[in-house]
Amino acid sequence: MNKTLVTYFSRTGNTQLVAEAIRDALDGETDIRPIDEVKSLDSYGLVLIGFPVYSHSVPYKVEAFLKAVAPGKKIALFCTHGSLPGHRLSREALEYAVVLAAKAKILGTFSVRGKISLQALEVLSRSPEHQEWVEMAPSAGTHPDAGDLEEARAFARQVRMRSDHGHY
Repeated sequence: MNKTLVTYFSRTGNTQLVAEAIRDALDGETDIRPIDEVKSLDSYGLVLIGFPVYSHSVPYKVEAFLKAVAPGKKIALFCTHGSLPGHRLSREALEYAVVLAAKAKILGTFSVRGKISLQALEVLSRSPEHQEWVEMAPSAGTHPDAGDLEEARAFARQVRMRSDHGHY
């Protein structure tokens, strides 16, 4: 079972762009599909799952997908977000995703900034609890950029190596 799946949920195109960079970095038989089109993970030895951070968390459809991952399945997680790099708001979303997929063998996580939709920025700017994020988000407007996509490709190669050599 050497097939790999790169699957993602993306509304603005950021996560899809990162997913495509990840797929392009992987040797061997690799499929790429939106999460909505994935019926089964049974034929895949490795699955990389991507999502945008929504309100500092995991979107519901990705949450449900992660909960359904079979015990022992080799996976890696990646996300796009509008926070500053390494900020707790994006870290907390990835940490929650890890908890949701705790039955799986998680080979790595990766996060990268992505431009935010103006509609999301406008809606969230009305909520006091989102003010910290609203102040950070506009600076993500040029992301993911070429450097971000190269980091995503490096992440993919590292995950592949861990998967192939049993380094979890």
